Amino acid sequence: MDHDSLMTTQFRALCVHLFTATGAVFAMLAMLAAVDAKWDLMFLWLVVAFVVDGIDGPLARRYHVKTQAPEFDGVLLDLIIDYLTYVFIPAFALFKSGLMDGWTGWVAIILITFASALYFADTRMKTKDNSFSGFPGCWNMVVLVIFALEPNFWVSLALVGVLAVGMFLPLKFVHPVRTERWRWLTLPTALAWTFFAGWAAWVGFHPESWAHWGLVVTSLYLVFAGIAQQLIPQS
Repeated sequence: MDHDSLMTTQFRALCVHLFTATGAVFAMLAMLAAVDAKWDLMFLWLVVAFVVDGIDGPLARRYHVKTQAPEFDGVLLDLIIDYLTYVFIPAFALFKSGLMDGWTGWVAIILITFASALYFADTRMKTKDNSFSGFPGCWNMVVLVIFALEPNFWVSLALVGVLAVGMFLPLKFVHPVRTERWRWLTLPTALAWTFFAGWAAWVGFHPESWAHWGLVVTSLYLVFAGIAQQLIPQS
């Protein structure tokens, strides 16, 4: 490989890191919207960050960032941004929105932030088939569904509690891109969830929006697909 080709390869790998880092900017924009209680705008920015997170992984593997741009740790960069967009900002929104008032809100944010910090540092996070071991801390998805459906706060509290415990149970949760089994269904479902989430936020979580039903169906699949794979042996 000549010098110019090497520089081009390294530049592309560096651009992947720069692309990943834009997630931090979208996190800040989401946080600014959350402080002003502009929940629909906040979730729109979180959906944009979610899209970036879905694209940067395949790009990182394609351009071999570990060897071509090793001066930046892409995994660490991704985890920092994911904690902001998947955990911290959604927890703040859940607390400040009034959907979980009083002590239930305090319990929820403590469970979400504390358990997620431990999970994100857990070296056993990934399974052999590149799925997640335990609920992967996708609180942005959970909180968005709570905003859309506005269930009773007891239901929300039970959901948060079950999923927080589920982070440390030997249950499998599929990765939409990297889990090969059923990927033909999982990846389109994840893309559909992203579309429904963006649409629900765009219409201000209007209670009659059909996007809510799409969110429920796609969320149920993404939560239970990995567990179903554990129960159904692969032929």
